[in-house]
Amino acid sequence: MADEVQIDQEVYDRLIGEGKSERIARAKAKAAAVRKSKIAEGASLGPKPAEENTKALEEFRSKAGEGGGVATATKTADAGAEGGRLTPEERAARVSASLGNGGEPASMGVPAESAHTHRLLALVPPAGIQQVQSKQMDKVYTWPHLLLVEFVSLLAVGALLLVMSFFLDAPLGTLANANEVPAINKAPWYFMGLQELLAYFHPMTAGVTMPGVALVLLMAAPYVDKNPSSRPENRKVANMAFTFFMVFWTILVMIGSFFRGPGYEWVWPWVQGLGFQL
Repeated sequence: MADEVQIDQEVYDRLIGEGKSERIARAKAKAAAVRKSKIAEGASLGPKPAEENTKALEEFRSKAGEGGGVATATKTADAGAEGGRLTPEERAARVSASLGNGGEPASMGVPAESAHTHRLLALVPPAGIQQVQSKQMDKVYTWPHLLLVEFVSLLAVGALLLVMSFFLDAPLGTLANANEVPAINKAPWYFMGLQELLAYFHPMTAGVTMPGVALVLLMAAPYVDKNPSSRPENRKVANMAFTFFMVFWTILVMIGSFFRGPGYEWVWPWVQGLGFQL
């Protein structure tokens, strides 16, 4: 099995035993032998012992002679011997001395006294610098998405109010007379819920305590429900709270408007009539 390039006999025999062709087995065995040789060479490299550095320093001093360049090279060589490896200036001085340049340290066109330094560069992946958002955020521009919808809503509500004011009569009524108390005295519809609460609770409870608690809960809602989503399907707590409030208040307004008659007594509108005026 001898060849110009040494092969790894163990790898070769294993591949032949697995049924590989001789050409493939020989190529892989050669590659394995090359890898082993490189690993062996790398293991043999390393920092020189202090004794070898000291001996090399003495040989360099004996060959370099006298001169300013020798003093500089000696300092750098001393530092390299103490640290266990050679500095760039020491290597340059040794090469210069071995080439017979009169003790002038110069190597590969880079002077030993220059401030040239080698820096290690690192490749940073783009993901570490740029933040790429693959999912679009739930945001739209104010114009035209928001303002256009609000303008259309304004036109629709204005048209509805115009039609209602044309067909419905809503007089202000006569001046108030303390001697004549109307049979049915009700608050406006937007206060009808509070007036209905007065029929069940004490005025302090219905007019101060319950509205105050409702306002406190309304202010605390953003701190209780911290969901940042603006989609209705993701805001279950907010939807439940608002729905409960709207249903509760709508029932109170409807009862106070249509099911309360003279003296604010309970009436059936389809029997005693509708006790409601604009």
